[in-house]
Amino acid sequence: MKKEFKMSQARFDELQKELNYLKTTRSDEVAEMIKVARGFGDLSENSEYDEAKNEQGKLYSRIGELENILLHAVIIEEDALPVGQVTIGSTVTVTAVKNGASRSFKIAGTQEADAMHGVISEDSPFGKALMNHKEGETVVVSAPAGDIEYRIDKIER
Repeated sequence: MKKEFKMSQARFDELQKELNYLKTTRSDEVAEMIKVARGFGDLSENSEYDEAKNEQGKLYSRIGELENILLHAVIIEEDALPVGQVTIGSTVTVTAVKNGASRSFKIAGTQEADAMHGVISEDSPFGKALMNHKEGETVVVSAPAGDIEYRIDKIER
C-alpha cells in the first residue's frame, strides 16, 4: 500500500512551488557551481567540485522526495469534515487526568506537523489517540513513560 500524505491545499501549493523552484532556479545554480568548480583543475583534489556534486545529490534527493509526496498527496477539505469530533484541522484542548495540566494542539497531516508550535500529526501517537473522539471523552496515549489519560475539553475548527 502506498503512503498517503494528507495535507491542506495551501501546503500542497507550497510544496509544488518549492519543487518548481528546485527544478528550475536551484538546478541552474547547482549546474553553474559544478561548471565553475571544474575550472579549478584536477577533480581528484578539488573540494569545490566535491561540494558542488554533494549539493547536486541533495537537490536530486529533495526533488524526488517532493515528487513522491505530491504524487501521493490527499487534499483535506476541512469544511467537509464532521464538526464536534477530532479531525485534521481541529484545535483540541486536553487536560491530563492525573495532574490537571491543560494544553491545546492543532491536528494536521504529516507534512504540516510542527510540534514546536503546537501542531501535531494525525499519525503521531497523540494524534492517533485523539482522532475521531468527541468533547468530554477520555483517551489514553501510549508514551515512553507509560500510558497517560487525557480528557478532551474543547474541539475548535
